[in-house]
Amino acid sequence: MKIKLTGSNGYIGQLISSELVKKGHTVSGINRDLLYSSSANLQEEIRNTDVVINLAGAPILQRWTKKNKEIIYNSRVKTTHNLVKAISELPEIERPKKVVSASAIGIYKSGHSHTEESKNFDDGFVGEVVKDWEHELTALPKNVQTVVFRLGIVFGKEAKTIQNMLLPFKLGLGGKIGSGEQTFPFIHEQDVVNAFIWATETLETSETFNLTAPETISNKEFTHSFARELNRPAFFTVPAFALKLVFGKAASLLTQSPEVSSDKLQKAGFHFEYPTIKATLQDIIVKS
Repeated sequence: MKIKLTGSNGYIGQLISSELVKKGHTVSGINRDLLYSSSANLQEEIRNTDVVINLAGAPILQRWTKKNKEIIYNSRVKTTHNLVKAISELPEIERPKKVVSASAIGIYKSGHSHTEESKNFDDGFVGEVVKDWEHELTALPKNVQTVVFRLGIVFGKEAKTIQNMLLPFKLGLGGKIGSGEQTFPFIHEQDVVNAFIWATETLETSETFNLTAPETISNKEFTHSFARELNRPAFFTVPAFALKLVFGKAASLLTQSPEVSSDKLQKAGFHFEYPTIKATLQDIIVKS
């Protein structure tokens, strides 16, 4: 198949692109500037493409200054709006048959349990971004299959989440964040890649899925598991106020989180290669 990706130079984009190429697909990235340019230019880029994978988005874990919030919002919502507009304006025979898009579990209100049917959405900045992001996709033509994955925290050897924690934990300086009781919805990078490829190659219906590992753990449980795999202690606590000094309001991404079910994805036929935190960390630490 001929496949185009937004966000192809990002961490997840590179992994998905590489795997698709190995499987024999023709894969190329959509230049970021095109996503902000005229619809005509973007139409030419995606004309006669089989599948578009939408991964564009600036990092959310940074201080939410006015400028950064605008970048975070536009890099998801505006680019997706322009992409959908370009697809819609193409003649039906030249449109992509499918769009597979990233989204985030940040759409859900923290401190509650959620399936894909939940409408108990976050009413803060992240919730606004993700709701508007997904809403743009609803304007796609009915004959374009749409698959949306609401991602949890992605773990992998090159993931910044792991890179930032590895050294402190190896030095015995790791610890839980705040109370540690907040849910920690994680997903192994390989399961992210596998899910996007499964949706690209196999899935035949428009769906929205939570993309988090089946096992539900707390931040405290993650901390103990990570320390155990490294054979190091983890007695420290990172206080919420310290995170707020660094990240401002964005610190809430680390101190609060929703509990999310991936049952729907499994029932649809997707198999998780790394369903538990133990399997996930063992693989990552060996590779690191």
